[in-house]
Amino acid sequence: MSISKILLACSIAMASLSLSSAHAADDSKPAAKKTVKKSAAKSKAKKAVAAPVVPKEPNPEEDEPAITDSTVTEFDCELGNKVSIYRQVGDDDHIALRWKKRLHRLTRVGTTTGAQRFENQLYGLIWIGIPAKSMLLDSKLNRQLANECRTPEQLLPAVATETVPAAPAEPAAPATAVQ
Repeated sequence: MSISKILLACSIAMASLSLSSAHAADDSKPAAKKTVKKSAAKSKAKKAVAAPVVPKEPNPEEDEPAITDSTVTEFDCELGNKVSIYRQVGDDDHIALRWKKRLHRLTRVGTTTGAQRFENQLYGLIWIGIPAKSMLLDSKLNRQLANECRTPEQLLPAVATETVPAAPAEPAAPATAVQ
C-alpha cells in the first residue's frame, strides 16, 4: 500500500507542476501576442503609406459646384434663414444652392404645375419655386428647412393696377323708315 501512496503523491506533484507551467505559459503568450500585434500594425501603416493615392471620380451631386460666371439670387426666408441660388447662363437644368455655408448642386425635375423644382437626391434637398415664394425641403427627414423664401422684389407689396373704365358706347341712331 505504501507504493500506491507514493504513486499517488507523485501523480499529484506532477499534476501541480503541469498546471503551474501551463499557467506560466499563458502569462507569457499575451505578451508575445501584443508584440506581434504592434509589429503587424506598424507593417500595415507602412503598407498604407506605400500605396499610391488614387483620386476619386468626381461626383456632381457630392462636389461643390463652380459658381463663376453665375447670376445670383438672394432669398430671405422665415426665421431669418437665407438661401442663395446661382444659375449658369444657358444651363436651365441645374442650379447651385447655398444653404448653411455649403453649396449644393440641384437638378431640375419636371412638374405638371409649372413650379420650378430642383433636387439633390444624395443630400435629400428639394427647392420648389413658385411666383409668390420658394421653399427648401429635406426629403430624408421629411421636413421644411426654409419656407416663405422671397427675393427683395417678391417682398415688395403688390401694386394694384388701375383699370380705366371703357368709354360708354354711343347709342345707335334710330333707324328711319323708308317708304
